[in-house]
Amino acid sequence: MEVVTISELPQKRFDALAGHARTPAAAFVSTELSWYKNNDETVIATLLLDKIDKDYAVIILARDEGGRFRCIDLAVSIETEDEAREWLFNAVKWHSSVGVKDFNQGDMGKGIDLFTPIVPIEKQHPYFVKLNSDDSFFSAKSIINEMMPHFTDIDGNFVEQFQSSGFDSRLWEMYLNAYINEEQIFVDRNFHAPDFLVTKYGQSVAIEAVTVGRKQENPPKYFKYKSEFKDPDEIQKEQENLMPIRFGSPLYSKLKKEYWNLAHVKGLPLVFAIADFHDDMSMLWSSSALIFYLYGYKYNHHYNENNELVITPVKIENHKDGEKEIPSGFFFQPNAENISAVMFSSIGTISKFNRLGRQAGFKKENIRMFRKGTCHDHNPNASVPKMFSYEVDENSNETWGEGLSMYHNPNALHPVPEELFPSIAHHYFNDGQIVSHLPEFYPYASFTLNMKIQK
Repeated sequence: MEVVTISELPQKRFDALAGHARTPAAAFVSTELSWYKNNDETVIATLLLDKIDKDYAVIILARDEGGRFRCIDLAVSIETEDEAREWLFNAVKWHSSVGVKDFNQGDMGKGIDLFTPIVPIEKQHPYFVKLNSDDSFFSAKSIINEMMPHFTDIDGNFVEQFQSSGFDSRLWEMYLNAYINEEQIFVDRNFHAPDFLVTKYGQSVAIEAVTVGRKQENPPKYFKYKSEFKDPDEIQKEQENLMPIRFGSPLYSKLKKEYWNLAHVKGLPLVFAIADFHDDMSMLWSSSALIFYLYGYKYNHHYNENNELVITPVKIENHKDGEKEIPSGFFFQPNAENISAVMFSSIGTISKFNRLGRQAGFKKENIRMFRKGTCHDHNPNASVPKMFSYEVDENSNETWGEGLSMYHNPNALHPVPEELFPSIAHHYFNDGQIVSHLPEFYPYASFTLNMKIQK
């Protein structure tokens, strides 16, 4: 018989394996102090401090018939931390010695299987093919496999869309779900629309996911010989007109659906969460266009005689590209007062999943991962962002919320309380200026380089 050994489990690894099994209520009454695993990671555990009674508890978890890590044993009201740890070790050893790998609980079926193809190969999205077969994306595939048994497929077509034309939209939805779970917010997925109804501190918010999609003439490609970066002048031109129109089209389409009239949404803050997938690497530069469109202003800057940064707002009346013209200022359009805020991230891509999977220990030994990007410079006189770069490994500490922003509507009928989403950036519009509350590290954009080491 194999000797059962117990070792500490990094919190990032525990979160990846069991984070979606947590109830947000746990954070109000307890604090997780440490995490453990057996030899083959079939049984894991956490030791907690009870905030109310000031004693200790232990939760033992193992996979159920659907592959989910769930509680199989627990102990509460233990007087000392040492006693709790001793109970934890004995429980993990006992459950491991039974030799059972799956602890069936009989109340839930199999989780969603994203990666067994159900779509003909000729209709599969190139990024799905790459995610499903390329070792460079093993980390992303692994962490997604841990999430999906807990995911609710409301429409019944999630797998088909993820494998084919809806890959980007479904990935964005998965990203938002991961962030909501990380933020320890209760989520209700029992309605077809909006996508998420979330609750915290007794306050609820409805969130609808939306994406800027690709044009048919610009499909994703299976093979790319090099990354193509746009010329800065071309980017500036697109930021002022083409991209606001691209953001405006899906946002206006969602506005016309009038979700605020639904019985389960009425009287609640309603948020549109948008991501830009219109072209390869477009997220590196398109976020400014969203700000222009939402508030109807762009911003010039100069330094005064005291070398102080001065920002000057410039009103935008409309955006025009060819024959297409739309009014600027989404938040000032008719009925837009029903939209409380717009969320956006330039980083909610497959690379995000790859990095968080890698730092959680899901890896191939022949793959090294590097991240480079720009982040906010908190110096009040800074007019350009900082650069950052690092190798992604178990020492990295990226979160799902990192890089996510909420742009608040100054005319909202039901404003979003900032304390419901404390880990992300919040932006407000005041007298023509954008006032931002930013985390200490706030990336504007980044790209990830996967290097395959040949042996």
